Amino acid sequence: MRLTPRDEADVAEAIRAALARDAPLSIEGHGSKAALGRAVAHEHVLSLVGLSGVTLYEPQELVLTARAGTPLREIVALLDAQNQQLAFEPMDHAALLGGARDDATIGGVIAVNASGPRRIKAGAARDHLLGFRSVTGRGEIVKSGGRVMKNVTGYDLSKLVAGSYGTLAALTELTLKVLPKAETEETLLLSSLGAEKGLAALRKASGSPYEVSSLAYDPQGDAAALRLEGPPISVTTRRDDLARFLADFGGATSVLAADESRAFWSRLRDAEPIAGEGVIWRVSLAPTDGFAFVERLRGADAPLIAHFYDWAGGLVWLRLETAADAHATVIRAIVYALGGHATLIRADADIRARVDVFHPQPSALASLTRRVKEAFDPRFILERGRLRAEF
Repeated sequence: MRLTPRDEADVAEAIRAALARDAPLSIEGHGSKAALGRAVAHEHVLSLVGLSGVTLYEPQELVLTARAGTPLREIVALLDAQNQQLAFEPMDHAALLGGARDDATIGGVIAVNASGPRRIKAGAARDHLLGFRSVTGRGEIVKSGGRVMKNVTGYDLSKLVAGSYGTLAALTELTLKVLPKAETEETLLLSSLGAEKGLAALRKASGSPYEVSSLAYDPQGDAAALRLEGPPISVTTRRDDLARFLADFGGATSVLAADESRAFWSRLRDAEPIAGEGVIWRVSLAPTDGFAFVERLRGADAPLIAHFYDWAGGLVWLRLETAADAHATVIRAIVYALGGHATLIRADADIRARVDVFHPQPSALASLTRRVKEAFDPRFILERGRLRAEF
């Protein structure tokens, strides 16, 4: 059964009714991220598409408030008209999960903390969430935060709900920090270095004074990519200085102009280089360990089809041949040895129902996670089983 509340009061009523029946709810906007997380089949879906619309936008104050079901494309169009943006570059999952492009809602973006290549400089989605309204699994309406970055009136609940996949509360309204778009951008490409050397160049650039906003390495093109944004004269100067700074690494140097650069990073943002059949993993670790992780994976004879590195090597996207455990055993053994987290982004539902999709937590952290869940949703009504099998 699909429940379609018209407003926040309806959401609260629906959750309280579900509590009374002990009937778990899935929370959806347009369903573009329904295949993320553990595979669960709930009888009732709480659709938030009826909670749509921007309720406040003050370009001079760099703040926007929108209901959770507002299509992301509408927010992007509104910001474009004022030459502003969501600087965390929310990922579009369509290339990996299927479905229509540009079909996300802002509530879904925040629920999964969807962030792109600029995260290394601008921060993640949760870092741009100033405040929110929601309904907890207790059926209680909760408001947290406000319209300014500093808020010392209590705990920063925004950091909890962003990336919680709807397991703590049904978001109904969000207030976000927006930022001006850069006047222009260029991408410096260092080619023919090989992965190990190319990633070393990216790490060196990440600690430089040249304000590189994104750093990625694409093995298919054997290119280390470094994005520079800002006023044209600044971009040109920093690009040339950065090229000299990295000259000792050798290789061929080329530049993507603004339009080509935007298209390049949009493609990486949406993980298009690894799109195709197979299972998809997203592995986060120290930038110094990205190359070692892939080499150990190759050494374990894992059937790697495609991969690329973002965040100067600190994020590795992988596509492998399908297997009964989605290669979780070998991937997590390597991640445990190096330190980091491995998340299964795409696999068949039966695999996601029996394999830990999210990286297993140490016992102390798992206990804390459960206590937080119980504080918001003691009966496990919201997205039961989405993050962990036990709740």
